[in-house]
Amino acid sequence: MDPHKILEELKPTKEFFIGIDSDGCAFDTMEIKHKECFCPNTINYWHLQKVSKYVREAWDFVNLYSKSRGCNRFHALIQVMDLLRERKEVIARKAEIPDIQSVIDWTKKETKLGNPTLEKYAAEINDPIINQALKWSISINEDIAEMVHDIPPFPFMRESLEKLSSKADAMVISQTPGEALTREWAENDMIKHVMLIAGQEYGTKTEHIKFGAKGKYPDDKILMIGDAPGDMKAAKANGVLFFPINPGHEEDSWEKFYSEGLDKFFDGTFAGSYEEELIKEFNKYLPELPSWKI
Repeated sequence: MDPHKILEELKPTKEFFIGIDSDGCAFDTMEIKHKECFCPNTINYWHLQKVSKYVREAWDFVNLYSKSRGCNRFHALIQVMDLLRERKEVIARKAEIPDIQSVIDWTKKETKLGNPTLEKYAAEINDPIINQALKWSISINEDIAEMVHDIPPFPFMRESLEKLSSKADAMVISQTPGEALTREWAENDMIKHVMLIAGQEYGTKTEHIKFGAKGKYPDDKILMIGDAPGDMKAAKANGVLFFPINPGHEEDSWEKFYSEGLDKFFDGTFAGSYEEELIKEFNKYLPELPSWKI
């Protein structure tokens, strides 16, 4: 079945809806995934050994320490290649940065940016760059499956999930592959608290909210919880509320959500000055430009 159709057919069972991002928000998995799985495969599959130091700096900036944090892996790959292509140290080393225009073209016409759609596309066009992107992405998933385990949710995250489940339908909203999300949520016995785990195969985070919740619950009874500007963008694109999990201060953020944010959401006092202050603080944490461009 079309993933959008699955989202559309979800029926409310509670008065409220809460979408929750996973990597870096529910679980402290961003660092290990990007530093140990994503980046090494990027260096290897795209033949960037000559400038590995700068690949690591660019990859970490795009995916962990900037306003693009939490973006889809294919969008991240494009941004990293752009940063490398224009960096003077990379140019000085005469490193050849691959032309991944084929990947760019694919991301412009496809919203469900995951291996299933890429595999189908690769079979249709037989493009060497698309084939390489698929190998790269598959290898990342294999490394994550082997390496990333035994990671519990952030403190106060599980408690928040249990607390909200009495009044709200919850859904995982993520750009991580569904199989990894299911494994991580099952490992921590938390699947029972969510109606659906929506990964990258279901489309963008904006689409997850649009098809899964918008119009089924009042806008002021829909909340997105996330640690990245993309999560906030998905919420605001749908005209719904946003609670930020501040990067580097996740425990404090979850404790605040558990002790006051959730209650304000349920009693109708979340929107307005309270949400505005949360977002104002959140916007301070992640820069737009890397240090080498300032």
